[in-house]
Amino acid sequence: MQEYTVPVLVDVPLSANCTDAVFQRAADTPNAVVLKVQDGGEWKPVTAGEFRQKVAGVAKGLIATGIEPGDRVALMSRTRYEWTIADYAIWAAGGVGVPIYETSSTEQVRWIVSDSGAKGAFAETASHQETLREAAPDLPHVWTFDDGAIEALIEAGKDVTDDTLAERRASRGGHDLATIIYTSGTTGLPKGCQITHDNLLFTARNVAQGPLERMFSLDERAVLLFLPLAHSFARMVEIVTVETGTVLAHTPNMKNVAPDLQAFKPTFLLGVPRVFEKVYNGAEQKATADGKGKIFATAAQVAIDYSKARNDGGAGLGLRLKHAVFDKLVYTKLRAATGSRLTHAVSGGSALGERLGHFFRGVGIEVLEGYGLTETSAPSTVNIPGANKIGTVGRPFPGVTIRIADDKEILVKGRHIFSGYWNNEKATAEVIDAQGWFHTGDVGELDSDGYLRITGRKKEILVTAAGKNVAPGPLEDSIRGHRLISQVLVIGDDRPFVAALVTLDPEAMAGVDLTEEQIRAEVQGAVDNANKMVSKAEQIKKFVILEGDLTEESGHLTPSLKLKRNIVMRDYAKQVDEIYG
Repeated sequence: MQEYTVPVLVDVPLSANCTDAVFQRAADTPNAVVLKVQDGGEWKPVTAGEFRQKVAGVAKGLIATGIEPGDRVALMSRTRYEWTIADYAIWAAGGVGVPIYETSSTEQVRWIVSDSGAKGAFAETASHQETLREAAPDLPHVWTFDDGAIEALIEAGKDVTDDTLAERRASRGGHDLATIIYTSGTTGLPKGCQITHDNLLFTARNVAQGPLERMFSLDERAVLLFLPLAHSFARMVEIVTVETGTVLAHTPNMKNVAPDLQAFKPTFLLGVPRVFEKVYNGAEQKATADGKGKIFATAAQVAIDYSKARNDGGAGLGLRLKHAVFDKLVYTKLRAATGSRLTHAVSGGSALGERLGHFFRGVGIEVLEGYGLTETSAPSTVNIPGANKIGTVGRPFPGVTIRIADDKEILVKGRHIFSGYWNNEKATAEVIDAQGWFHTGDVGELDSDGYLRITGRKKEILVTAAGKNVAPGPLEDSIRGHRLISQVLVIGDDRPFVAALVTLDPEAMAGVDLTEEQIRAEVQGAVDNANKMVSKAEQIKKFVILEGDLTEESGHLTPSLKLKRNIVMRDYAKQVDEIYG
């Protein structure tokens, strides 16, 4: 058994709640810019005073329409400015936010609204409103952003006094429920994770003043948020920006991320590995299309070598000279594509891959991997700028203890651990033991400095017919890093050997002219490279390239882009049988 603890850095009082920063900053520095909103192609500033006014006005509207302390209010929308207003307004009114992915089906919405007992809901569009009404016809209120929900609620609450609002805000403390976040549900019905105000504030303040202090103490710090705010990772970053006074901007459409990065010029970014893979693959494809594929390949390798050399005392003169040349020819263009101010990013959700981590650090953008779950208020560990161990997910943030059990399962303890699953004591007891340890279901190892490395997931460990245990995650992450590949599912449970289902990236394939034989050779090369990491018994012996991609729309990915393994195995049972035929 291994264990590592980082002492608490910020001891948040239990009287605090998530709205304190909004109202205190407005009182202290009302003219400070805290958000920016796209309007007519421009990023227009929102001051602390203006943001507080919106939050207070909407909160009064919620109070006027009958939302009581502890009532649940759903939010179904893409990432946008109005979501953040609604989020904090719900808390200011004493309510509990229940985020819903905007891509959720009617059945998923029906379950979340009914299970949480929501008394109202925010929708983004008329389509979302229709889904909510179909899923929950008895829902008392549905306010739609595109239909002027913010202004309508402000008008509805104009007779609610400041004293009434102050009483509502003061009624909520650290132990009170702030949000119920439903898990993506790769199997079975989603479970509602109960997250308190203390869970969120303790996490936000200890992360922002601890491992990520460098990013959140810059004079001109700014974050562009494009991940869904229904995801706990994005939600935590929203809270950190409000707590630290970092300028926050939203972009709801992933297709607009590239121009928005250049226009907004963030200093910090968060994403899932697929985002960083697409940035790399896009740059590689563009270089190849311009006849500069060999130059890019050499520049990428130099960046990787330069980053790796940092772990061994620094690069030699020859490597430094090569790096300087490619910095002018290639790396500056990549940094310019992010707005030229981006120095750090955080990646979570799954493994980034060491090659990609070294590439970005060599280019001048350090990607810090972190680890956590919805049940841990998003992060439990994160790498530290300047002390980034690529290939790990970092050390526990202040106030967190990580333990590796005898069976290698990762256990976590700290004030960031959720209070349990909503209306599901049985499921809660299965993951939180009598000593307060949260059992993550992931397996890993700690090094002597307390850095955690994820090696697999207990429930996803494959056991071949020969009795060999195989962790599919590292193999999948490695193969998925290839520019032509979109998704990978490694299989082999109770089978004679390990195999894989592979899909191709439609965007990448549109930019190449390859025969079927050449495509298969590219995939084989990615598989061969992944096989180098494992023993012969764990290596992938066969693969099949599926027609079409595995996407959220096809029902094979969760909104956080995790594979629904059981659904893929069900829908492609014929292809699996053919592999082992």
